Amino acid sequence: MSAESRLREEIVAVATSLFQRGYTHGSTGNISVPLEDGLLVTPTGASLGTLDPARLSKLDFDGRLISGDKPTKESLLHQAVYRTRHRAGAVIHLHGTHSVALSCLPVENPDDALPKLTAYGHMQCGRVAMLPYFRPGDAELAAAVERKAKAHWSILLAHHGPVVAGTSLMTAMHAIEELEQTARLALMLHGRNPNLLTAEQIDDLDRHFPQG
Repeated sequence: MSAESRLREEIVAVATSLFQRGYTHGSTGNISVPLEDGLLVTPTGASLGTLDPARLSKLDFDGRLISGDKPTKESLLHQAVYRTRHRAGAVIHLHGTHSVALSCLPVENPDDALPKLTAYGHMQCGRVAMLPYFRPGDAELAAAVERKAKAHWSILLAHHGPVVAGTSLMTAMHAIEELEQTARLALMLHGRNPNLLTAEQIDDLDRHFPQG
């Protein structure tokens, strides 16, 4: 089996797992992995629970379709991340219920929007940026993501959902799962003035577990 064939199978396996466990629904969400000669990305209008490895969209470096079905309209978003995150081995964008709900609430710091409730939330996601609302597929959204991705591996799109890059497909999956669960905790504790990790504790995590 070629390296590309293995990646196709891995994308489908990760997509199926995320869908079956309720991290996304319907035809929402998309996944991409870079190749030596382009990009593999999930097709538009496809359910992550029923993907066909052979029908994944293969794009060249300029975003032109080489083979497979028509790509997700968010392919511009994925390309934007890879342009600035050269070590990224995958990008996952989902519409998880709790992270979308959190994206509808105001935040004090749009460069650190996810409350520091647990060590693993910070270790996996880092400082999560929040972007204002853009229409899905809008080129301006991709440009905004590219600017934020220079300093953030994880980004929350207002009224839309998270975009997470990782050094590998599994790393990206684990991070977006942690983001969703941390968002769930944040909503459970909303208005209850929870204790957060201190700046000293966060600095200690950064020293021991540098991201990326």
